[in-house]
Amino acid sequence: MIKDTLKSADEKMGKTIESLKRELASMKAGRANPAILDRIEAEYYGTMTPINQMGNISIPEARMLVIQPWDKNALKAIEKAILKSDLGINPSNDGEVIRLIIPELTEETRKDLVKKIKKLGENAKVSIRAIRRDGNDKLKALKKENDISEDEIKKAEVEIQKKTDSFIKGIDGIVEEKEKEVMSL
Repeated sequence: MIKDTLKSADEKMGKTIESLKRELASMKAGRANPAILDRIEAEYYGTMTPINQMGNISIPEARMLVIQPWDKNALKAIEKAILKSDLGINPSNDGEVIRLIIPELTEETRKDLVKKIKKLGENAKVSIRAIRRDGNDKLKALKKENDISEDEIKKAEVEIQKKTDSFIKGIDGIVEEKEKEVMSL
């Protein structure tokens, strides 16, 4: 039972890290990255469909994305979805493909991005701590229900704390890496 609680906490913390990585990957950092399109959906035959499922996305140059839809009828819908999104990029549609030129980041934009990155990192840390708290609460409930010794509970709480510290250190590393990437472009 203690092992299940520890394993559950570990899995949830791992998912939090993966979520943070996905979120950071989708941020526009002055360099072409297909992940910035992951959250954008276009209406395709009456259904909202992610753009990355509607065609090939390639990076012919460092600051350019090219979207080549499998169905040419989807060009207008993709273009419209990109314009409505929060990307702030004007798509160029030539009837065959859509080109997105990623603008250079200004110093002010970089600083704003770093603030967002830090905020996402803090939110991830809060989630990790909430998972730790839930795990500790489950351990205390196990102690009341079963004949589990105080020592076993203490060992498990120490283990959860070690996992928490490790994951928080990982978040700090991920955030620091993304900050460097944004500031060095």
